[in-house]
Amino acid sequence: MLYSMTAFASATGTCQGYGWTWDLRSVNGKGLDLRLRVPDWIDGLEAAIRARLGSAMTRGNVNLSLRVQSEDRTGQLTLNTATLEDILSAMAQVEARAMETGVTLAPATAADLLALRGVLDTTSAVQDTTGLRDALLQDLEPVLNSFLKMRQGEGAALAAVLSDQLEQIAALTDQAAQAANARQARMADTLRRQLARVTDHNDAVAPERVAQELAVIAVKSDVTEELDRLRAHIIAAHALLEQGGPVGRKLDFLTQEFNREANTLCSKAQDSGLSAVGLELKAVIDQMREQVQNVE
Repeated sequence: MLYSMTAFASATGTCQGYGWTWDLRSVNGKGLDLRLRVPDWIDGLEAAIRARLGSAMTRGNVNLSLRVQSEDRTGQLTLNTATLEDILSAMAQVEARAMETGVTLAPATAADLLALRGVLDTTSAVQDTTGLRDALLQDLEPVLNSFLKMRQGEGAALAAVLSDQLEQIAALTDQAAQAANARQARMADTLRRQLARVTDHNDAVAPERVAQELAVIAVKSDVTEELDRLRAHIIAAHALLEQGGPVGRKLDFLTQEFNREANTLCSKAQDSGLSAVGLELKAVIDQMREQVQNVE
């Protein structure tokens, strides 16, 4: 089963006089980048969440936000005078420096200061957050399961798209082989006519040199190896889709190899029919690579 790196999940919960809201989402990324916004006053919560998310996925830019609010009406707001004094001192320095440079600052209001983090503290009768942390970690599991289920569903859709694109690449590879065979007679006739023009005007041309030049032309135009490698890459890609799991990096590497062979095929074409197939092949490979970027 493939997993997509794009997913979203949210939920709410309550326990021990607290209410909370989860928001978990991710997009594609080269590695696993966990960005957490959780309350820092709950001991050990962030480390536990980070470890749990890290064990559940291997790639993606993952953002988790957790908002916790007390439902205990006995809690009171208190002014953190130490933090306020530090802020006022910093403001005085900024204002003094602004006056020296002739810069006019808008006056700050009490509401501006109260809105700053740390100026107001909420005191509550509950000081031990162990129970709350355990409740939050337990509540994280259904959120994470919903998130992973969405990644799995998106991955199944990606697998279907990628399988269809591999079938298109296989069909185009067969068309390229047919076009390459069809051009042989035309190329041979063209070479004979070109060779006749050279030998008719130059009796000194050695047969051995002519044979060497023909061999070079044949090698430069032969696309057998490119077609064989394309077929091998198709088999390898199908195997990765069947294997499932975090195979996005390997699939991305394979699409690069697909593109390399398609480019070489076009450069060796020397035939409008084969060139057209090669260009169509490149278009499908580019579409496939865009889809692969979302695979974990």
